[in-house]
Amino acid sequence: MTRDNLPMSQVEFISLCAMMFATIAFSIDAMLPALPEIANELSPGNLNRATLIITSFVMGMGFGTFFTGPLSDAFGRKPVLISGALLYSLCAFVGWKSQSLEWVLAARFVQGVGAAGPRIVTLAIVRDLYSGREMARIMSFAMMIFTLVPAIAPLLGSLIIDLSSWRGIFAAFILFSIASVLWVGIRLPEPLAKENRRAFSMGKLLSGVKEMWAIPAVRTSMLVQSLIFAGLFAMISSVQPIYAQTFDRADEFPLWFAGIALISGTASLLNARLVMVFGMRSLVTIAVSTQIFFAIAILAAYASSNTSVHFAAFVIWQTATFFSIGFTIGNLNALAMEPLGHMAGTAASVMGAFATILGGLLATPIGLAFDGTPLPMAMALGIFAVISFGLMLHMRRLEALAA
Repeated sequence: MTRDNLPMSQVEFISLCAMMFATIAFSIDAMLPALPEIANELSPGNLNRATLIITSFVMGMGFGTFFTGPLSDAFGRKPVLISGALLYSLCAFVGWKSQSLEWVLAARFVQGVGAAGPRIVTLAIVRDLYSGREMARIMSFAMMIFTLVPAIAPLLGSLIIDLSSWRGIFAAFILFSIASVLWVGIRLPEPLAKENRRAFSMGKLLSGVKEMWAIPAVRTSMLVQSLIFAGLFAMISSVQPIYAQTFDRADEFPLWFAGIALISGTASLLNARLVMVFGMRSLVTIAVSTQIFFAIAILAAYASSNTSVHFAAFVIWQTATFFSIGFTIGNLNALAMEPLGHMAGTAASVMGAFATILGGLLATPIGLAFDGTPLPMAMALGIFAVISFGLMLHMRRLEALAA
């Protein structure tokens, strides 16, 4: 199947991709209002352990990501996507019924493995049909719609908790997964023809990893994406405790989160326009450089004794962090995928696994280091941004040498 005979409009295709990507956002952001309730019920002696509910899902997603793409290259996109959705739903049911934090964490880890299906297979499907800046444009529009989910997910999570308990959120995960996989099954034909499939083997997978790592643009994109994910995961896992404990605004948190997510969503729309003019690398470089500025700004703001300044600085920094995602992740994926069309599924898996696992590993100690202020996180994200900026300058030098 090509994009010319795709039996759905581009608008529907972008909406479908956005819903697939939104599996991740919904699975993470809807849990944020539940963290205090889960901590009080399952880990009263160490409330910070509740943040592991976020990072355990992320780590499982990274592990599953490594295999999902190669399996979709071998067996087709739809079978792997549907299988992942079924595993995701099964583990959501286990999380719903769990009576200990350890069981919830185990369920979340394996649920993350299942979520790798919608995440990676959707990226491979986009690469099957588009390439280059046009692929980045499609990804930007999908990410723009996708941002509506994190905007409403904490509000929806709070509503579910009010109507039932934190366990009801897991039931919502099941319903969301069933709806999305039915849309795929009914409307999307298999985009990967049998003659274009690659047999699955660990040898070929490792060979693909070696081939990818040998390409400087791919290698650099993966490292920068890992650092950006680390900052994003650290922010997400700590943002609810910061609103609740640092600023005593737990009830307001879903509203602030929704407003910031909606503002941040405009970045993808802006990126879709700018990427056709300035290119992917330039926009990523600008985005990470602004993160250096905002990290320094919030550290400077905390030198003031005015707590209202602290809250305003944090909200601006949170908005800037989320806003920058619209100029980084999609562009970095497109940069790395451009020379890898012959192994799109494997490439998407390796990139996603590397960035997610490394990002999750870096984010976990930041979440556990929460001390009642955002300062440990600000220092860590500032360091990540400096390293990312250096890597993007290195990529530009390599491009200049190759020209």
